[in-house]
Formats: sequence, C-alpha cells, structure tokens
Amino acid sequence: MSYEVVMGLEVHVEMSTESKLFCSCSAKFGAEQNENVCPACSGMPGFPAIVNKRAIELGIAAGLVTNCKIASVMSFDKKNYFYPDLPTGYQITQFFAPICTNGWVELESGKRITLKQIHIEEDAGKLVHESRTRKTLVDFNRASVPLIEIVSNPDFRTADEVNEYLEKLRLLLSFAGISDCKMQEGSMRCDINLSVREMGNEVLGTRTEMKNMNSLKAITRAIEYESQRHIDALETGSEKLIQETRRWDDDVGMSYSMREKEEAADYRYFPNPELMPVVIDEAWIEAVRAELPEPAHEKCERMINELCLPEYDSKIISGSQNLSRIFDDTYKYFDKAKDVSNWILGELLAIAKDTDTDDDDISVDAVKFATVIRLVDEGKINRSVGKKVLLKVFEDDIDPEVYIEENSLGMVSDTGLLESAIKEVLTENEKSVAEYRGGSQKVFGFLVGQVMKKTAGKADPRSVNELLKKML
Repeated sequence: MSYEVVMGLEVHVEMSTESKLFCSCSAKFGAEQNENVCPACSGMPGFPAIVNKRAIELGIAAGLVTNCKIASVMSFDKKNYFYPDLPTGYQITQFFAPICTNGWVELESGKRITLKQIHIEEDAGKLVHESRTRKTLVDFNRASVPLIEIVSNPDFRTADEVNEYLEKLRLLLSFAGISDCKMQEGSMRCDINLSVREMGNEVLGTRTEMKNMNSLKAITRAIEYESQRHIDALETGSEKLIQETRRWDDDVGMSYSMREKEEAADYRYFPNPELMPVVIDEAWIEAVRAELPEPAHEKCERMINELCLPEYDSKIISGSQNLSRIFDDTYKYFDKAKDVSNWILGELLAIAKDTDTDDDDISVDAVKFATVIRLVDEGKINRSVGKKVLLKVFEDDIDPEVYIEENSLGMVSDTGLLESAIKEVLTENEKSVAEYRGGSQKVFGFLVGQVMKKTAGKADPRSVNELLKKML
C-alpha cells in the first residue's frame, strides 16, 4: 500500500532587536546566565509589559517578504501553561488578532507553501540540565526575547521541500534584517507537525509534533524516522498512534514521546488586558517597505546580469547575508567584481575554514580587504603574500600597506636580483636541470618553487617563469 506524508511547520525566529519584547533588558545572545534579567521579564508582580515598537516593525517586514496580509489592528493574548522556564505561568502571544495572515513562500519547483499566519510572541527561558549533579537550572536571559512564529498550512510532502522552504525563509528573513536565523544558536527553530495517510485519502492521519529542531540534517533524519514509524504502525499495528508531542534525539536517531499534544482550548487563551491593541496603518507599512534591503534572489540576479559574475559565484555569495554584505562593501572600494568574488570564495572562505569560523560570523574590514586585492592587482605584492596579509587583516586588523612596508613584503621584480636567485637554484639542483633539459617538464614547477623560496615568496611569479625558462 502507498502512503503520503503530510507536514506543516511552525518556525520560531528570534527578531534582531536590541532589547526584549516587553522590557528594556538586552536581547543579545551569548551573555552569562541570568545576566539580562529584570523584574518584568522574570515574572515579578507589579511590572506591566511595554511593547517594543521595533519588534512590531520587524513583524511587518516579515509579512511583507512572505507575501502576507498585514493586519490593520493587532492585539496580544495570554497563552496559559506551566513550565519551569515560564516564570509568569503564561506566554504573551497573538491568537485572536495576529499581525500577519495568508502569505506564501514559493519553492524552486513553483510550488507555493501557504502560510496560515505570522504572530509575535515572547520567548521562554532556557532549561540547563546538569548530568553531573542531576539538577536542572533555569536561565532567564531568553525570557521575553521577541519572536515571530511562522505557521504554515500542511503543504509539505517531503523532507527536501521542508529543507528548501527553511533555507528560503532563512534568506528572506536574514536579508531583510529581521533575524540572523542562526539555527545553531537557537535563533531559528522549527516544530514539525507530521501525519501519514493512504495515498489518495483526503482525511489527515494522526498528527505528532517534533519540537525545537535546529539543524537541516537533523530535520531530514527526524522526518524519515517519524514517517516510517507512522507507516509501520498503520501496516502492522505494532503501536497505537496518538496525537502527541515528541522529542528528537539526533545522537540515537529516534523520537521519544514527551506528552500528549494539547489543543488550543487547553491553553485557555484570553486577551491580555494590560496591552492595548496596536493600529497599523498603510503609512507605517509603506515606511517599513521602503527600508527593506535588496532580497537575496534579486541580488543574485543583479550580480549575474549587471556585474557579469558567474551563476556559481553569485549563488554562493547571495546565499549568505554576511558574505553578500562583505562583497558589496568591498566592491565599493575596488570595483572589479570578479576579483572581489574570487578573493571571497577563495582566500577569505579558506581562512574562515582554517579558523573554524562560520560564514555568517566572518568579520573583515572592507577597506583593508579591498586594499589587499588592489595591491595584488597592481603587482605590488604577489598573491601568496596577499593571502598572508589578508590573514593578518582577518586576525589582527592590521593596516595592509604599513604591514607590507614594515616586513619588506613588496614584490621583487628586479631582473638582476631574480637572475642571481635563479643561478643559485640551477647550481644547487643540477639533477633537476638535467631532467628538464632531457624533456621532463614536471620539474619546472619544483625549480620555480625553489626560486620563490630563495626570495622569501616575494618574487613576481610571472617574471620568475619567464627568466627561468630563458636561463634553462
């Protein structure tokens, strides 16, 4: 019998605001435990919530880039449940009047994943489980950090569609400045609602939810496992499927039951009487639209059509908001697009890999980066030296021109000095010279390397090649 997997996603994205949703505490990631906490976000009585205007503007932006209808009036509600990381006993969210509804995101195939809604809500704290002491501690730094939850309809049928949608969503939101969307830091998390039904049947099967998935690889494995678990249950009756929330353990490669899945009524939603509804007029929406940066797909097309970059280069650079920013900033100071692209995709990404730096975390001064590229282009240093100088710019933020002068790294192109170095190499490597003159071309590269070694890597490679061939 054939089966169809049906999935819908709830994607939680932390918004890039300086402060939290309902207080002035910092919303930045990476602080010491419970460093960014005040009486308001830790649930102390007597401290009413005050809405962060910037969070609403980022919510509007999220709706615009996902083709949503923006509400003319939005409001906040209370979602009631008890958990150690939720100090108030309720979460402030949007249930009755969310900020965005009825959007869509288009996949490469042309299929549209439709969105039920986008709503703004506060994040909960974080539980820290200590295996050594068998204690669970609570870090409230994340409590009241502003989130948007993007709720899709059950339009997904494969793990590939899910991954493509999440990648497309990441690009849309990160390029718009809504979030950094770093799944490894938890600023983008995904809940997967999954059911299985017989092919051709329009009735949805029993739904299970896997919470807080934060890597595409884990999401693929989880979907494959959970789909097969449902199919086995339907075919063999090995277990009774129930509507529940499950936890995915990527180390073991299995999902485990956490609790029965709640319905909306279980949360006892009611309007938050402490927060007034927010009116969103067309002027506000248009002001937000006017501030939206160029999206990733348009940037890619511009790089191909206007800057004449290869599709390969354009897709990689426009596939990261950070790499895209580095390209644009560097291109302002050195306007040879292909050279800038080559240095980013070659030398800069190689340095990032060697230093275990994620592409989204690469930081390099654009003026200094452009200076290195220009000095190589002008023949003042060779590319080998350029790589070393770029590494120093990356690690120590040095001034390239000062560093080159202080360390005598300028390119040696003096014919007399190069001829002298080549004579020494030929005298010291008579066997290789004889092999070359006997017809072996492969030793030529070795001899070039020896000349470069003699000149501490500062010789002009083109001049070395020409003179070496002549003198051989």
